[in-house]
Amino acid sequence: MTMKSKSKDNGSPALNPESTPPAFPIVGVGASAGGLEALEHFLRHVPENSGLAFVIVQHLDPTHKGLLPELLQRATAMKVRQVRDRMPVETNCVYVIPPNHDMSILHGVLHLFKPAAPRGLRLPIDFFFRSLAEDQLERSIGVILSGMGSDGTLGIRAIKEKAGLALAQDPASAKFDSMPRNVINAGLADLVAPVEELPARLLDLIQHARVAGSVVTPLEEKTQGGLEKIILLLRTKTGHDFSLYKKNTLYRRIERRMNIHQIDRIMTYVRFLQENSQEADLLFRELLIGVTSFFRDPAAWEKLQANALPPLLKACPENGTLRAWSSGCSTGEEAYSLAIAFKETVAKLAPESGLKLRIFATDLDKDAIDKARQGLYPQGIGADVSPERLDRFFEQDGNGYRIGKEIREMVTFATQNVIMDSPFTKLDIITCRNLLIYLTPELQQRIIGLFHYSLKPEGVLFLGSSEAINGSTDLFVPIDSKSRLFLRRGATLPPPSIAFPASSIPTLPGVTQETTMLKPAVNIQSLADQVLLQRFSPPAVLVNSKGDILYISGRTGKYLEPAAGKVNWNIHAMAREGLRFDLGTAFSQALRQKKAVVVKGLTVTDGETAQCVDLTVQELQDPESLRGMVMIIFTDVPTPPKQKAIRRSKSGAAGNARAMELEQELQRCRDELRTTREEMQASQEELKSFNEEMQSTNEELQSTNEELTTSREEMQSLNEELQTVNAEQQSKMDELARVNDDMRNLLNSTEIVTIFLDNDLHVRRFTPGANKIFKLIPGDVGRPLSDLVSDLVYPEMTEQALEVLRTLAFSEKQVSTTDGRWYAVRIMPYRTMNDVIAGLVITFTNITSAKALERELREENDRLKLRLGEGESS
Repeated sequence: MTMKSKSKDNGSPALNPESTPPAFPIVGVGASAGGLEALEHFLRHVPENSGLAFVIVQHLDPTHKGLLPELLQRATAMKVRQVRDRMPVETNCVYVIPPNHDMSILHGVLHLFKPAAPRGLRLPIDFFFRSLAEDQLERSIGVILSGMGSDGTLGIRAIKEKAGLALAQDPASAKFDSMPRNVINAGLADLVAPVEELPARLLDLIQHARVAGSVVTPLEEKTQGGLEKIILLLRTKTGHDFSLYKKNTLYRRIERRMNIHQIDRIMTYVRFLQENSQEADLLFRELLIGVTSFFRDPAAWEKLQANALPPLLKACPENGTLRAWSSGCSTGEEAYSLAIAFKETVAKLAPESGLKLRIFATDLDKDAIDKARQGLYPQGIGADVSPERLDRFFEQDGNGYRIGKEIREMVTFATQNVIMDSPFTKLDIITCRNLLIYLTPELQQRIIGLFHYSLKPEGVLFLGSSEAINGSTDLFVPIDSKSRLFLRRGATLPPPSIAFPASSIPTLPGVTQETTMLKPAVNIQSLADQVLLQRFSPPAVLVNSKGDILYISGRTGKYLEPAAGKVNWNIHAMAREGLRFDLGTAFSQALRQKKAVVVKGLTVTDGETAQCVDLTVQELQDPESLRGMVMIIFTDVPTPPKQKAIRRSKSGAAGNARAMELEQELQRCRDELRTTREEMQASQEELKSFNEEMQSTNEELQSTNEELTTSREEMQSLNEELQTVNAEQQSKMDELARVNDDMRNLLNSTEIVTIFLDNDLHVRRFTPGANKIFKLIPGDVGRPLSDLVSDLVYPEMTEQALEVLRTLAFSEKQVSTTDGRWYAVRIMPYRTMNDVIAGLVITFTNITSAKALERELREENDRLKLRLGEGESS
């Protein structure tokens, strides 16, 4: 029995989860408390009937009454409303967030929440923009105006992930440029302009998108020309092939760039792309917008920590190291999340085990990898990372958070194309989240197979919420299907086929390339030789020591015929009835005795006809190129006439005796034949056994070849891994070199001589100019301070240094030199980044000119006093 529900219209918006979003665009506008002027300028340039709705999110004082709607109403003819809970959005209206609330949107209806974050850590712009992106998808629009901090950057990234539109105020026109500058530096802004120009530019983009969208062209027609040309241009410019990406995704991203430039036809955009190299870079970055955040899909990460990591920790030996690969890591949030999850799980389950995790994080986007290496993220990550994790694994750095040293050292970043480059191997964990969804199904299956190859048995594969292994159930078994956690099955993939270069000279079965005979030059002598060989020379066959036919001379059809079944070019298989047995015996005897063996009187039968043949078998010694081969010659002989006289003389005694003799001889031949057949059967069994052994050896060789192939692939992967580590180290070395250059130039510019000492007061380093005070040379590094000869009149300097090292209180004193110079000597503890005392720093500031001026002033003062005394006495 079914019932129909009834509803009354009470003015509240419907909460049907299947309702569709409004048909008009909703524009989210973010600004800080100091952005009132920018908001007024923005709304003043929006037409009254723009067909848009604007939702303004501003940092407001939670303790004061919200006056923003009244202030903004003076700047626009549109109706300005302060948002109430569950307020539906209408066109040509402006909605303002109330103080002390967070706001989100669902199916065009605004919802208010009490803020969960404490005052000072609230990021309402990010909160709303993320909700707007999820609700409006590619129709979402975000605008960032003047403001301090980094609020809005992560929200704009969420809008870009959904192929929405992002606009930012030109920092040069902003009273506070931090918020728009962060969006621009992150490469997320589609349009940057002064605040007065943003509304008109936005309306132009929306109008162009509507006109372009009204002409519906099947994707097949679009891709016939333009899309492939764009892919080729990108491959030429960037070296990366996007032909295996999903065509719909590619075209949607390309269409966004076309709308921004107000280009209607894809071929026009192709020409624009050819003429503007910078656009190719922008399109490349557009296609690589990373869908990432810290602990994306928190429930899946909890399952990883609860169900996937504990078995890996249990199987790893004490003080061992697990290996992980974060493929498509973007700006590094996913790799760092894995490192944090590992640290927490080890601390909970095996705190004394000494287990480590080494993560290889790779991505196609070099700019994203550079940002990941820096490990600096905006304050907005507080929405994804708990306060406990922020306090434990991050450090406050200006207006953002920097990843802690213990987490940063676990991750090695490198640029890599997962489709083209060699993978990492012997891995315990692979995370590849929200990358496969952009690739074709065929390429997805290839990459899933690649991950199976890279993982150890019982290794873990962690995919995104919209991804699956599809038809690869023989490779992976689910740990938790909902969380997209999979376990590698123990069965391995078939070894890849190895492509050898094809030979330019075709060969027959059983005939090796080395023994292929060359065709002689055509002349009279060669033609005459051929006639002689064919008509007057006996038929012959050249074989190798195994009986494989290498060359045939003359007509041998009377003696040889192809055996039924698989093609077999072996003389023993092709010999006709009457020759096979004697040929095998003579062949073996010729190989043993190294001389010619002749067998006469053999009868070859071919149907009803019979032919007597003499057989000659000889192993060749000359010429050198034919040594070890065997020549078999067939010589026809006349058939002897029938002995009819024996039958007629039945009564003759001589005839009877002859008949008895022949019968006895026939019996002996039969006995020899039977014995020989038995020996032959035994030999065949031995040969069969030997053949089986050879087959077994061949299989072992094939297995060894497969192992060598696997080892070669592992070496390639190891080489890739070393290149990755080398790139990481090179990046650190470059950064260290820059820091050293900055420090050297800083110290040189201050002209302050500095000497660094260790805890034993031995010299670790000194700056240029120290040799003017101490008798220092580069070889003095490591010598005690007390052993150095100096020009300073400061005999108690060593004792004072020990006192500073003991009390950690700095010392400062003005000291002269033997030649009249003066220095301000300052002795301070040397503190590391971990707040550990690792020696002393002694600085020497030249104050000779100040002392000379002081002396002059004192002398002038004395002269003035003297004059003043003389004046008084007079």
